[in-house]
Amino acid sequence: MSASARARIAAAQRARWAKVRKAGKYRKAAGKRRRTFSVAAKAKIAAAARARWAKARAAGKNRL
Repeated sequence: MSASARARIAAAQRARWAKVRKAGKYRKAAGKRRRTFSVAAKAKIAAAARARWAKARAAGKNRL
């Protein structure tokens, strides 16, 4: 692909992004907070993992 073709493609892409940003449809993900598990949910997951590992160890496995 020639340099001029790449330049035209890049310019078109920049124009598309400018239009999207101007319309306000694009938001940066940095502002979003990550969701967190409650203490009860973490305890439930940990208990399930312990049970799963106990079952694996009982079957003589050292990895799942």
